[in-house]
Amino acid sequence: MTPGPIVVDGAAGTLTLGDWFCPCVIGKGGLIAPADKREGDGATPIGDWAIKGVLLRPGRIGRGHAPDLPWRWIRENDGWCDDPADPAYNRPVQLPRPTSHERLAHEDQAYDVIVVLGHNDAPPVPGMGSAIFFHQWVIGEDGAPRPTEGCVAVAPESMRAVLGMLRPGMMMRIQ
Repeated sequence: MTPGPIVVDGAAGTLTLGDWFCPCVIGKGGLIAPADKREGDGATPIGDWAIKGVLLRPGRIGRGHAPDLPWRWIRENDGWCDDPADPAYNRPVQLPRPTSHERLAHEDQAYDVIVVLGHNDAPPVPGMGSAIFFHQWVIGEDGAPRPTEGCVAVAPESMRAVLGMLRPGMMMRIQ
């Protein structure tokens, strides 16, 4: 039996998994229908997105937090292509790379854990949004969690709790 989804209520700012819940943040552009999603709009796409795997930052999170689904360590030269003109659009890439990309080894804690969601990946349609992840939030200067560029984010302690509940076949429902 496939476990229930992780449910993100973007309007309420909550993430629920079974009886467990926590606050979350979404993209600074709010929620958007998948057909309207565009690269760089800062919006979080509504829908059901398969959890494809997890990337963990060595030295920032221990092996004991590794989930019960495919995962690997983030390497210093790992990136994610966000250039719609690049054939590797919305795919992991190795850095350096001459086209636009996001570096996965962040200085902040955001990408200490990256849960890769299956948005615009089968196959990727150039310009329809890349790197929609579930990751840890970053606290802004005002003391509040900063909205993302289109991802879903939670506090580090909440992410560690969710990692222990992830199972093969799970998905994230963003509504």
